[in-house]
Amino acid sequence: MRVAAFTDLSGPDGVSVLEQPDPDPGPGEAVVDVEACAINRHDLWILEGASAMVDPEDLPFVAGLDAAGVVSAVGPDVDAVEPGDRVVLCPNETCGSCRFCREGPENTCAEFSLYHGGLAEKALVEADRLVDRPDSLSAVDAAALPTAYMTALRMLDLADVRAGDRVFVPGATGGVGVAAVQLADFRGAETIGTSRSAEKLDRVRELGLDRGIEAVDPDAIRAAVDSRVDAVMNHLGGEYTELGQSLLRRAGTMAVCGRTAGGRSEFKVADLFLRHKRIVGTTMGTQGDLERLVSLAADGALVPAVDQTFSLEETGAAFAAMADRESVGKLVVTP
Repeated sequence: MRVAAFTDLSGPDGVSVLEQPDPDPGPGEAVVDVEACAINRHDLWILEGASAMVDPEDLPFVAGLDAAGVVSAVGPDVDAVEPGDRVVLCPNETCGSCRFCREGPENTCAEFSLYHGGLAEKALVEADRLVDRPDSLSAVDAAALPTAYMTALRMLDLADVRAGDRVFVPGATGGVGVAAVQLADFRGAETIGTSRSAEKLDRVRELGLDRGIEAVDPDAIRAAVDSRVDAVMNHLGGEYTELGQSLLRRAGTMAVCGRTAGGRSEFKVADLFLRHKRIVGTTMGTQGDLERLVSLAADGALVPAVDQTFSLEETGAAFAAMADRESVGKLVVTP
């Protein structure tokens, strides 16, 4: 089989298409013929050498969390799926035995990790992590769901976003940002989003954004938001954490899932406790969240935002497009 492997941790030029042996499923495993795999900033950080998860000794490394396709083989003791099933992978990897796994949600597992290997013609996966993909849901749309939409859904749930709430989404044109806008709009909430690009904001308005602010400077954004918000979906971190806190109403919640804008943030302690605000961290979501999203997308209630698709040979170009920050929504490789 062909794979798009990271052969050098130097950025998009470090991707090479290689031949590797077809996988053979063991107990509890399945092989999926990959029709689509979305890429994420998590993958790009690895490719740029900015993640401690992979070092040069691990190369060649096949990334790719969000795979969708058709089951082609199963190993012993697998009854959840069978060859021919249309599926999308939940990329969560958990121990299954710690207190957090027992009591849930599973994404709080003490040994939580993520699957890698979807940027290939075939992916070897844990069979019980495969979610049924109805005929009405394409592989490309299904692959757009796991990381970005699971994360956004979990953030909205943690903030208890409901109809009529005001939700602030800094960086509203990235994968998680777009997903947060769409899912908040689905709930009947009002959304305020930011971007450095007026053109990209216009595209997100078509997906449900109520108000766009063309700015990246926190002070300029703070001045432009005319009233407090109920929730902040912060996938940027850095200086946007203090900004989000300043915009929250009394007893509002900010969910934080990323560090694209910086790995350290400041916040005002007195404002936090005197106004009963909450700042909560979260990673990904649960397999149940993905099943909810698949159902919404299959019914047409949610249309995942896919900006571009790329062949396996164009995987490096897909990461270059992500690094250039010109896309709105997901970038998907179609092996």
